[in-house]
Amino acid sequence: MNDDLLGRHRAVLPDWLALYYDRPLEITHGEGRHVWDAQGNRYLDFFGGILTTMTAHALPEVTKAVTEQAGRIIHSSTLYLNRPMVDLAERIAQLSGIPDARVFFTTSGTEANDTALLLATTYRRSNTVLAMRNSYHGRSFSSVGITGNRGWSPTSLSPLQTLYVHGGVRGRGPFAELDDYDYVAACVDDLKDLLGHTRPPAALIAEPIQGVGGFTSPPDGLYAAFREVLHERGVLWISDEVQTGWGRTGEHFWGWQAHARSGPPDMLTFAKGIGNGMSIGGVVARAEIMNCLDANSISTFGGTQITMAAGLANLNYLLEHDLQGNARRVGGLLIERLRAAAAHVPAVREVRGRGLMIGIELTKPGSDEADPAAASAVLEAARAGGLLIGKGGGHDTSALRVAPPLSLNVAEAEEGAAILEDALRSSQ
Repeated sequence: MNDDLLGRHRAVLPDWLALYYDRPLEITHGEGRHVWDAQGNRYLDFFGGILTTMTAHALPEVTKAVTEQAGRIIHSSTLYLNRPMVDLAERIAQLSGIPDARVFFTTSGTEANDTALLLATTYRRSNTVLAMRNSYHGRSFSSVGITGNRGWSPTSLSPLQTLYVHGGVRGRGPFAELDDYDYVAACVDDLKDLLGHTRPPAALIAEPIQGVGGFTSPPDGLYAAFREVLHERGVLWISDEVQTGWGRTGEHFWGWQAHARSGPPDMLTFAKGIGNGMSIGGVVARAEIMNCLDANSISTFGGTQITMAAGLANLNYLLEHDLQGNARRVGGLLIERLRAAAAHVPAVREVRGRGLMIGIELTKPGSDEADPAAASAVLEAARAGGLLIGKGGGHDTSALRVAPPLSLNVAEAEEGAAILEDALRSSQ
């Protein structure tokens, strides 16, 4: 049956719409941290629909909220008052750390970043944007134009002038051999030099941990140091929290908080996990920035009642069950278990990450040359063992991405680590 579905998929959907695995997988249902395919095979899910199933599959609190809201009204648009949207906006504004915050809901992280760029360029009257090398911010025309990852940037045409800054990838590049203090200093000097050669930009947009880029990150404090330089020039800081938000890193609720010396960003964008699979994205910004548009703007599907009901139920569950703390505890055990396993696999260049956001970079043994074939082989072997993981990286997709639902327990972490260890060993 899968072969028939695959043929139909290829006949009507774009060639560039990527599918994992030599024999693509149809997931039919899930529960907790597990999913099942159309053949009845059960898998431990360590990718959660690209970090969207943040708490658990078929979480009763979320499914109940969605069902009850669907029985009342599903959608009305932003042209009408919407109680669930106001309720969730109030919660997110308070949690964001941004003073006098306003929240605008979208349907995806791409649209959230697109909105943040619209706000920043309008507020600053500049179409120049600073972005990080190896970054990914979405698939719209504007967000592709600021994506610093060649594998996800199909065109160089853009409405924006984008300048790419060093610092998002600690283990590669011209400053990789420096210690953290000197690394930050070198990146700041590079930023200052860049700013000396261009008109004042609108904003810097940066992922605290690069998602599609392979879960790479700079030393703590880099973006705070950048912020001090940018603030002097009036340049805004947009923290792309589409993958790092909601406590996934364990240590912090937002990724920007690892760089908090200079306070919160001017804007943050969010999506993915807050809806636990429902389509929610959004922007949080200071009121003066959010309100800078002088033309009408709405969102037909952003903030619709059914997604807001899901988001509220999911956020309540996340906070009441301290899933951030669970990500810190179980994620810490998982990353140490994976590092111990990787010590015996020459192809593993690095195991990195925080909380339940872990990257495993693969290279050809004895070199720094990326090995995307090995990453694909591990992905296949992990599936055969009953584990679903993801891929990413700025060097030919040679990093494995591990991001389970935040309710993962210790036994499941051990099980997944054992399967992944076998998959890594079998790929040698």
